[in-house]
Amino acid sequence: MKRIFQFATFALIGAALSGCGAMDRIEAIGTAPKLAPVGNPADKDIVARIPQTPPISHANNSLWQAGAKSFFHDPRASHVGDVITVNVTVADAAKLSNSTARTRANSDDANLTNFFGLESVLPTAMNPGSLVKMGSDTSNTGTGSISRSESINLTLAALVAQVLPNGNLVIDGHQQVRVNNELRDLKVTGIVRTEDITQDNMVDLAQIAEARISYGGAGTVSDVQQPRYGSQLFDILMPW
Repeated sequence: MKRIFQFATFALIGAALSGCGAMDRIEAIGTAPKLAPVGNPADKDIVARIPQTPPISHANNSLWQAGAKSFFHDPRASHVGDVITVNVTVADAAKLSNSTARTRANSDDANLTNFFGLESVLPTAMNPGSLVKMGSDTSNTGTGSISRSESINLTLAALVAQVLPNGNLVIDGHQQVRVNNELRDLKVTGIVRTEDITQDNMVDLAQIAEARISYGGAGTVSDVQQPRYGSQLFDILMPW
């Protein structure tokens, strides 16, 4: 029985470690966070693919390019694999304050001092002038406030992953910087209009539809800031 108990204990510990990804963390001890491989936008399936536009050709004895939007060459990103610069600027502030107060007072009185003389048949212990006398008081007060401020200012280069049928571009950018075994990871995805791309081949975050911004990190410092698995589980299961 002792061996069975020990075996069950080790099995539970192993299952917990494998489920929480602890084995991967143990294997990564002493090594720097791994960088993700360089992505190929042609392999990404953010939206349904469409046939690529045929190469631009010139008509005989003409400098005009068939399918071009202007006479001169447009340096802005427009095809899969083109690079576009994204300005991620967030300066949001929100402040909410709510206050509620509720009071209520109820009272009920009933008497039967004269009812065709039948009030005399009531038991002697009952007072016809005060048959029912009830009252209740309730009160509720609540206050709440939220104040938050966020400020992000970043710039990175993204790739055009796909071209939608209406000409909009699906962009996907991923940037990683590793310094002293600490990894900073930035991801930007979304859909932009070619009309919103500036002559410098740049687009702002406010002009990106379905924008998804992910900014985080991994490493020793980031790991210390996270509560342990046991603490997280205890916070979830603790009912009070």
